[in-house]
Amino acid sequence: MTAHEYIKRLAGDRRVSRDARRHWPELERIPQDWALNVWVRVESAFTSYGAEHRRLRNLIAPSFTPRRTEALRPRVQEIVDDLITGLESADPGEPVDLRARFAYVIPNEVICELFGVPADMRPWTRRVMDAVLNTEASPEQARADYAEMWACMRALAEIKRARPGEDMTSELIAARDGDFRLDEHQLISTLVLMIGAGSETAVNLIAEAVRSLLALPEQLALVRSGQAGWDDVIEETLRAHAPIMHMPLRYAVEDIDLDGVTIRKGDAIILGFGAAGRDPALYGESADTFDLTRAEREHLAFGHGVHYCLGAPLARLEAATALPALFDRFPEMRLAVAPEELVPQPSFIANGHRELPVHLKPVS
Repeated sequence: MTAHEYIKRLAGDRRVSRDARRHWPELERIPQDWALNVWVRVESAFTSYGAEHRRLRNLIAPSFTPRRTEALRPRVQEIVDDLITGLESADPGEPVDLRARFAYVIPNEVICELFGVPADMRPWTRRVMDAVLNTEASPEQARADYAEMWACMRALAEIKRARPGEDMTSELIAARDGDFRLDEHQLISTLVLMIGAGSETAVNLIAEAVRSLLALPEQLALVRSGQAGWDDVIEETLRAHAPIMHMPLRYAVEDIDLDGVTIRKGDAIILGFGAAGRDPALYGESADTFDLTRAEREHLAFGHGVHYCLGAPLARLEAATALPALFDRFPEMRLAVAPEELVPQPSFIANGHRELPVHLKPVS
């Protein structure tokens, strides 16, 4: 489904589930080396339905309240400032991969701190989380990636059991060992969901906002002149370049009539959230144009309904901190390659590019 209207309707429809174990008969025939197994076989708020979804979501929601998100602002600013200071030493003649050295680091550091991931474990954590987004993986690689991801998150749980702290992993373990009936599979699955999906959205939001402004100088000029604000940049990036293109999978709990098209009970559904932001029915003929003065700014980049992304305020906070700081420090920053030369990520889930090479300063 790619039309904004239908995606919004299905995302908010109680007859649509994300629980493959209950509502997708084909699951038993899906091989263990399928590249999307991590998206359908885990048991978390991400892949549950009804009362069980509400229970699991309520367990993690307190970590993403407006108050707790706002409390992270000073730490996000500190991370951004440190990264920008590091970028200052870059050779003006050498391109800098701004995705790897800036956009990627900020959300990953924040989410790792939230979940108490030890510093020496973070490279492993990032590697396995990046791997699960690679939907082009061979069956052999997919199986190996799934196993390593599970081993990594289990190792984190073991560390935090031995040395609990004031972090979300320790809180989840307390729930696992307390009265909330969070079993071990659900614990590890929740860590996979929150640490993996909890960073990728913001990574692509920051990187694609930078790319869009550098590729379209007239749009950047609107920001510099005060005719558009950074909130406009963030919302237009979310609309035009949704960080998540497709989110697998959903399933019909019963037959659904969608204006004459019947989705049968048990059918799998993929919603194209990225396409929804380019729907001419809502945005008109300029739907494909990045336009900071656009009047219609509604989008579904963070989903809709009961599975609306809990981390949306944090992603916006990270982008709102990172973008003005970067452009203020490097006002003459420019792309090091033509926009069309940028290589997309090997994923139909994540919507971004492998690298974002830029020149931060003019070559003297």
